[in-house]
Amino acid sequence: MVNGAATLNLVERLEKQARELGFVAFGVASAKEDPVRAARLEEWLGEGHHGTMEWMETRAHHRRSPQGLWPEARSVIALGMSYAPARDPMALAGLSDRARISVYAQGKDYHDVLKKRLKALARWLIAEEPEAQVKVFVDTAPVMEKPLGEAAGIGWQGKHTNLVSAEHGSWLFLGAIYTTLDLSLSQPHRDQCGSCQACLDACPTDAFPTPYTIDARRCISYLTIEHKGPVVEEFREAMGNRIYGCDDCLAVCPWNKFASSAHSMREFLPRGELVAPRLSELLALDDAGFRAFFSGSPIKRIGRDRFVRNCLYAAGNSDDPGLLKPCRDLIEDPDPVVADAARWAVGRLTATP
Repeated sequence: MVNGAATLNLVERLEKQARELGFVAFGVASAKEDPVRAARLEEWLGEGHHGTMEWMETRAHHRRSPQGLWPEARSVIALGMSYAPARDPMALAGLSDRARISVYAQGKDYHDVLKKRLKALARWLIAEEPEAQVKVFVDTAPVMEKPLGEAAGIGWQGKHTNLVSAEHGSWLFLGAIYTTLDLSLSQPHRDQCGSCQACLDACPTDAFPTPYTIDARRCISYLTIEHKGPVVEEFREAMGNRIYGCDDCLAVCPWNKFASSAHSMREFLPRGELVAPRLSELLALDDAGFRAFFSGSPIKRIGRDRFVRNCLYAAGNSDDPGLLKPCRDLIEDPDPVVADAARWAVGRLTATP
């Protein structure tokens, strides 16, 4: 076991190593259960705010605390990597023939990038402390990265429920390393949102029933990525030309003025063809074309049908007669959800003003 000054020294060296690997935010939290965090999770699930993300509920006992997932864990190393964009994420809002893809999905798949570096950091830690056991996580396990990040002092959960950093704004990819080591803990970060509610006001679907609470069932990120069936018509128009995710509540955060794209990893630089893609070209993608086009991208995981469904909603909102033919071509699509979206889009594009 590492104790006292030796613990502090280890954490300082660990942070130095993390920063050399490209992490811009670092902190350590306890692996023990926080009753307040656990109660908030149960309340959120009880309200049904997780929508069809059943895994949130079925593994809630693991999400309650790091020790709920791994009883031997003693400390959590919380890490953040910047993906601050060089361009305004809202710039495409008025370009009806173009599609808007969330900033985080325009480069390489962050899961792969972060996990590779988390594993490198974990190997370094084991080399320093051979008795240590570690597990690394990047958004694919029942780990509450955002509240753990707040407990570790790398930011605070803003009113939009995402982590906000005073240095990097709302643009952080989060990862965590659980370890059996008792490491020196960081001070939790205090909330610095104040009276600001820019993120709440910016949401096009009113997905925040109260500050600090999101109803995923109304969130465009959820609707375009996680939701598998037809999107209810109430939200289709509000989706605008957003076809994968939504950056609105993140983009308007005043703390972003301190974020710099210079801190972003090269892997997160946007692919040119994803910055402002033409809807007409995306609507023409078949399954093979979709897989090839989005190879190495997080977008690939939602599949061609859900992706084209989103593009059809965007086309229906475009008022662009040039998109009528590609929409009509999809009315007989084998996927009933795509066909439904195509009929909706054609109806919108042919409606009398």
